[in-house]
Amino acid sequence: MNPALRDAAKEYLVRYGGDVFPNLFVEARGTVVRDDTGREILDFTSGQMCATIGHNHPAIVEAVHAAGTKAFHLFSGMIPEVVAELGQTLAQDWMPRGLSKSLFVNTGAESNEAALRMAKLHTGGYEVLAVGGSWHGVTGGTSSVSFASDRKGYGVPVPGVFVMPEPNAYRPYINAGSEEESALACLELGLKMFDMQSSGRPAAIIIEPIISAGGVLVPPRAYMQALRRAADERGMLLIFDEAQTAFGRIGHKTGAAFHGVTPDIMSVSKTLGGGLPLAGTITTPAIEDSVHRKGFNFYTSHVSDPLGAEVGLAVLRVIANEHLVERARTMGGYLRGRLEELQQRYEAIGDVRGEGLLLGVELVQDRESRKPNHELGGRTTRKCFDMGLSMNIRRRPERGSVWRIAPPLTVSTDEVDRAVAILDQALRESLDEMAVGRAA
Repeated sequence: MNPALRDAAKEYLVRYGGDVFPNLFVEARGTVVRDDTGREILDFTSGQMCATIGHNHPAIVEAVHAAGTKAFHLFSGMIPEVVAELGQTLAQDWMPRGLSKSLFVNTGAESNEAALRMAKLHTGGYEVLAVGGSWHGVTGGTSSVSFASDRKGYGVPVPGVFVMPEPNAYRPYINAGSEEESALACLELGLKMFDMQSSGRPAAIIIEPIISAGGVLVPPRAYMQALRRAADERGMLLIFDEAQTAFGRIGHKTGAAFHGVTPDIMSVSKTLGGGLPLAGTITTPAIEDSVHRKGFNFYTSHVSDPLGAEVGLAVLRVIANEHLVERARTMGGYLRGRLEELQQRYEAIGDVRGEGLLLGVELVQDRESRKPNHELGGRTTRKCFDMGLSMNIRRRPERGSVWRIAPPLTVSTDEVDRAVAILDQALRESLDEMAVGRAA
């Protein structure tokens, strides 16, 4: 441990929100990160949901080295061969039929900004419909369509943004009976509200196939199919933000494949770069030609960089060669089963949900009221970290207290068992401490 560097972090770095740890970190490999005390911690968030094939996978290290022997960066108008290869690989092997034109940038926010610009230019409209609980980025356009992040204090958002209630099977806004009927009732109301307010210039509907930051909410397939029809009926483009759902995380190639619905534009990021900044915006040839003729511009300093493309190709090869899409289904089923065992023992675990290795565990005060248990969530998360397990918990009052659990697709059954054992002990100790506190 270097106390001087800890002091430097406090003195010289801007605090940017979210969870903050007092220690610094020095190394990451596979499913394990190591802090400046030498302590090893199981990482069940894959970094920021990015290290899909594990931290510092040898294939990624080799890809970075390969880029170093050729080029990390070029003039933005010079298309590297490896970028062309990545575009071809996505179109031929990973995307739904028809999505074959790719733009490669750095972050998910950038890829969503590009998608929104394409939609507005193509349609001639500017109105965008998003869902509650969404997170599409913190840049100007993307923050205006994000509703699981802080929106207060940053001035006037981009105009023309509308929100509709998200489908939440555990605590539906409209309880119409079944999960599917409740979700469709939310959609119907949201569309009616949009139609009443629209100035007649619709452009896009944007949604995550699994609403992650909103609590790992999985919309029914009928909801996504109805959303596709709603976009078509209004002349809007349907955008899927697949930052977390593409390339195997949920046990399918994409969220589009899982739902059986093809969007007009798909944004990808986290799961493509494997821990390095790489994102893409993929659309149809017809839309690409339309926006090109209208002057589409997204000319940035690091568009089409060869380094990111080398890494993206390496990530996709590993996912294919190691059969990680199938493994996400298998290991996701195993992890979910272990979490459901805990649910049987703890009244405070109200719901276990998700797909593949993107799972959510919701903590409640009791199962009848389903009121969020923020105290238990915060206390248990801290205990888990102290015991060697890192998990991300969403504690917004309106979103519940939900762990997002997303280990690398390479996670082993032994690592799952260790993580569940830590979670079990942390929950038990936290509940005991809270009971003693109430008694006092």
